[in-house]
Amino acid sequence: MKGLDRVRQFIGANQMSQLSEMRQTVRIGRMNPLDPKNPGHQEPLGLSGKEDILVVGGYGQVGQVVCRTLGEQFPGRVYAAGRDERKAGEFAAASEGTVKPLRMDVRDPGSATLLEQAALVVMCVDQENTRFVEQCLAQHTHYIDITASYDFLCKVRELGARENPKSTAVVSAGLAPGLTNLLAKQCTRVLEEVHSVELYLLLGLGEHHGRAAVEWMVDRLVDDFSLTVQGARHRVPSFGEGKAADFPGGLGRRWAYRFDFPDQHVLPGTLGIPSVSTRLCFDSAAVTRLLALAKKAGLLGLLRHPALHRTAVSVLGKVQWGSEVYAALAIAEGRLGGRMVRYRCSVRGAKEHLVTGRVAAYAAKQIYTGACRPGVYHLEELFEPPEVIGSLGEGVVFEEAFEET
Repeated sequence: MKGLDRVRQFIGANQMSQLSEMRQTVRIGRMNPLDPKNPGHQEPLGLSGKEDILVVGGYGQVGQVVCRTLGEQFPGRVYAAGRDERKAGEFAAASEGTVKPLRMDVRDPGSATLLEQAALVVMCVDQENTRFVEQCLAQHTHYIDITASYDFLCKVRELGARENPKSTAVVSAGLAPGLTNLLAKQCTRVLEEVHSVELYLLLGLGEHHGRAAVEWMVDRLVDDFSLTVQGARHRVPSFGEGKAADFPGGLGRRWAYRFDFPDQHVLPGTLGIPSVSTRLCFDSAAVTRLLALAKKAGLLGLLRHPALHRTAVSVLGKVQWGSEVYAALAIAEGRLGGRMVRYRCSVRGAKEHLVTGRVAAYAAKQIYTGACRPGVYHLEELFEPPEVIGSLGEGVVFEEAFEET
């Protein structure tokens, strides 16, 4: 890894070799549910003639990416599922037979019958409760979810502990959470000790987003949230407490502000990092600054009024102000070779929905074709950053660097 070459200026070659061997030993010693040598390993679940892949919301932006990617690999087995039969049919017709349409409403208890032939479900829409997930875990149907709702992720996670699942569920399978989780994991792979990780996300305002995604964003602009910092809970302001970060690929130095993405809540538990924070900015520095000032002045609180909330969602859903670029950055402080260092790694590209769909499709393919211990996992608990990032195509650029603190 190029970053390990750069750190040789801080520590000797012999120490470097020893550290590399030590990190390899630690990684091998961990219990990987995807490893056939794992005692919990078993042959692929969802067997016995079950081979269908249902992509719920399969005709939406992200769902189309998932369907196309999996349809190329498993033609005729992938279904673009959703409530709008016409949209599903039109999309499937354009796929030349690799994807089939399916009318499906996960809110309908009768949808459980569709799981009888489904080996895997990829969920690309938000849900009001976990009933459908419970049905998947009870019927040997694997489950992938791209949702960014932390409350929902917690509820799904609980199912793995109390429902005796018969299949595997993977959550945090998108950009944030998802790739951001993997960047944090990359920090733990490189450093001996990780004391803190700061995550930064830059999103382009030129990309069209569905109404549900815009509503999610507006809601989190308004509400403050609690965060664990060095083991203690703190209340922090959404889109407050700005920090400047140098983004890769010529994007430059940007001010980013706290935002309630699930990764910062999840990673202390899954990776053992004492302090994780996530901040957000947009490709338009002016829009980012305007929102921060509005938050500081208390104006964003007005969005709690239903009429103003609806107006904001409608306007933001229609107006496209910038580019389609995205970038995710992790900056970790920790110890390597007896010295305190700062390690940074990032991914960048264009079209957020494209990378989200590809991450979900990668997880789906691995679960569909492999074998995994039943349970509910976050993306970083099953997969390694180089493999996932390397699968995303030439348009996704990974970079890393070291600094001495």
